[in-house]
Amino acid sequence: MSAADLTSWENSGHSPVPSGGPADGPERGSGGIGPPPAAAPPGAVPVGAVPGVSAPPVPAPAGPGPAGPSPLERPAVNGAAGSGDDVGITSVLVANRGEIAVRIIRTLRELGIRAIAVHSDADADARHVRAADLAVRIGPAPARESYLDIDAVLDAARASGARAVHPGYGFLAENATFARACEAAGLVFIGPPATAVEVMGDKIRARRTVAEVGVPVVPGRSAPGMSDAALIEAAGQLGYPVLVKPSAGGGGKGMRIVREPAEMAEAVASARRESAAAFGDDTLFVERLISRPRHIEVQILADRHGSVLHLGERECSLQRRHQKIVEEAPSPMLDARTRERLGTAAVAVAQAVGYVGAGTVEFIMSADTPDEFYFMEMNTRLQVEHAVTELVTGVDLVAEQIHVAVGEPLRFGQADVHTAGHAIEARVYAEDPARGFLPTGGTVLSFQEPVGDTVRVDAGIDTGDTVGTAYDPMLAKIVTWGADRAAALTRLDAALAGTVLLGVTSNIGFLRALLGHPDVRAGRLDTGLVERDLVRLVHAEPPADAVYAYALARLLALQPTGALVDPWDVPSGWRPGEPAWLSWDVVLPGASTGGDQAHPNPADQPASPEAGVAGPHGGETSAAAGSSCADGAEIDGAGGRGGAGGRGGAGDPAAGGAAGAAPRGVRVSARGTPAAARVRLGEAAPLPASVRVVGGDLLVTLGSVTTRWSYAWAAPSRRSGHSVPGGRAAALPSGTDALLWLGRDGQAWALSEAVAPSTRRAAAVQGGAARSPMPGTVSALLVEPGATVVAGQPLAVVEAMKMEHPIAAPAAGVVTEVHARRGDQVSLDQILVVIAPPPDGSQTSSGTGSRPGAGAADDGVVVTRSR
Repeated sequence: MSAADLTSWENSGHSPVPSGGPADGPERGSGGIGPPPAAAPPGAVPVGAVPGVSAPPVPAPAGPGPAGPSPLERPAVNGAAGSGDDVGITSVLVANRGEIAVRIIRTLRELGIRAIAVHSDADADARHVRAADLAVRIGPAPARESYLDIDAVLDAARASGARAVHPGYGFLAENATFARACEAAGLVFIGPPATAVEVMGDKIRARRTVAEVGVPVVPGRSAPGMSDAALIEAAGQLGYPVLVKPSAGGGGKGMRIVREPAEMAEAVASARRESAAAFGDDTLFVERLISRPRHIEVQILADRHGSVLHLGERECSLQRRHQKIVEEAPSPMLDARTRERLGTAAVAVAQAVGYVGAGTVEFIMSADTPDEFYFMEMNTRLQVEHAVTELVTGVDLVAEQIHVAVGEPLRFGQADVHTAGHAIEARVYAEDPARGFLPTGGTVLSFQEPVGDTVRVDAGIDTGDTVGTAYDPMLAKIVTWGADRAAALTRLDAALAGTVLLGVTSNIGFLRALLGHPDVRAGRLDTGLVERDLVRLVHAEPPADAVYAYALARLLALQPTGALVDPWDVPSGWRPGEPAWLSWDVVLPGASTGGDQAHPNPADQPASPEAGVAGPHGGETSAAAGSSCADGAEIDGAGGRGGAGGRGGAGDPAAGGAAGAAPRGVRVSARGTPAAARVRLGEAAPLPASVRVVGGDLLVTLGSVTTRWSYAWAAPSRRSGHSVPGGRAAALPSGTDALLWLGRDGQAWALSEAVAPSTRRAAAVQGGAARSPMPGTVSALLVEPGATVVAGQPLAVVEAMKMEHPIAAPAAGVVTEVHARRGDQVSLDQILVVIAPPPDGSQTSSGTGSRPGAGAADDGVVVTRSR
């Protein structure tokens, strides 16, 4: 470990942040790492605190129940009165990144403990690095060479003088070898014993262990080392549908629902690849699929002195592809008796493996039989959604982990644990709901956290940060508390509406639509709800007034500046007779919700000026009434509150439907001056309008209605698929394809002017080109030039953020070009395979393109052509 790998600002005159101070640490001087991060928003909820109550936390009464101070008042744990000396630890290395590293560092500061960050080359200036007292480089961007490299992490601990290691979640958090290596190196591992990690990390062994103590498990087959044939046979014996699951890891990776026997072989192969990539272990087992499942988990705490207790349950049923989206505490489903039985079962599971520290026992139950539950797995680490438990109990779980890790007994018992009110968390992901939730990326041009006495934000990003595709796509967690569930839901929706995220397409609009779903409001939840109603939850295109705002922003950017302005330089459209219009063909963000199909690059073809605009009641109208447009008129009826933006990152626009389809667009025109303009869509009647910049935002008036937009210009980098900042100023970046990011009510859209296609790329689109639907890495190439393929046949697999995404043939034909090899980094909408129609014009009936041996081991070729 060289001195160059250590970065510190210990000597720059700062002091630890007191309780209630900025979440990310002190102001940085010249000795700091990068620019100072944004301070925690005023009114943000401190970690472990109940909203509206100063530390030490005192749970507020929620309706009938005991009032007064909580028995969990322990200044050394929950407030800043404690210190590293109190717990015998003076420095902790956080072996993680992103929002969880920032969140752990916050508690370390409250306890007066020196915080040490680690980072890969990709994270050299990440928010968690800027938040720490000391940062250590541990390797290049790939996780296996940095965050998953045990030797590199231990070297960093030695070089930095760390006394303990907190693994966070993910990466090495549930790696028994890492836990043992920390202990062997004389480091305190802030987590459970390695034996418990081993037992519960092996889902097959875990099932046997909990069954032995009388906790029910889901019917299934879980023999170690099951072959593909054994898994297929077991599925047939259990009866379809079944769930294929990895023995290692979690988070939905490597899991496959299989409904028909014909789907099983491919599901097993895909699950093995994804499990091996995510966890380094491709062992699988199979379970019967529970109908209308609900996912309930119980938070447990245990010390080294035999005390084990639980802190209540969390409802985690709102998921997509086994990935949690929204979590809450307590569950709206459980009655008191079932809640007690679940807690007792969770404690029994922890005791069965001699558990120590904070952990989560997960159960599954059918919404049809809510009094029956089955053990699913135990996560031997802090859970992503731990914040909701902290808000209803007033317990700082990270602080508890630290106290337990140094051998202190729990200072409260089960009878002392009380919950107050309701808390709900929404996960903000770098993904595009309009493109099947594919990962996105780019430069964060603007990030503004919501504020409020009942709002907590755990974020791993800030303005200016880069979001890549090497790691998990979660950017932040927005959490709210309320006296009851209805209040918490309302506050969470408002908090999401108050979040500004420009430069990276996210799922915020989708989250707001989900929170407004009638079944979610009523607490009628199951893990299939999102998939069943996906169409009504995902809306891609922006409202009409966003397109008007684009035209007005362009008009504003064209205004000359300086002490002396030549009237002839003002683009007012003046000419004898009627003033001229300035017109732009605007590419509309958004695509189909299918998601696994590559999409064309709208920059390759001009937008259609005939695209219509739908009024408030649907149907194509002239949008002549300014107030109706300002109130949410939609382009072609597809906008609306649930819109999530429609750009796969801030690079090439993402629009259109199936590969090769023409991109969507609309012509918008403006004339006059920013203070007195008129705008129109297509040839519709013009609207009076104006625009000005106030407080860094655009104030746009259409007719009599004024709305505020957050905005940022970005100049696309077509090679990387990411944006580079163009600034918040009115000045337009050079190039006609500059992007304007517009945000309002938590949503964001990137609009750009269409440019003429290049001859080659236009030909590729016409002939059939399979493109990468997001930035990522080619993990498998399944065809070669000359291969005959059918429509929908897998051609390649692109991996991004630890998830696989198959690339399908857009049409039947013959592969003429392959533009990537296995391991290549590819950008959004990059052409991977070009397909020509069959020579005789016939449609092939079977895929003959996958030659023997082609697949994951195939290195492919670069721009090879058939002869």
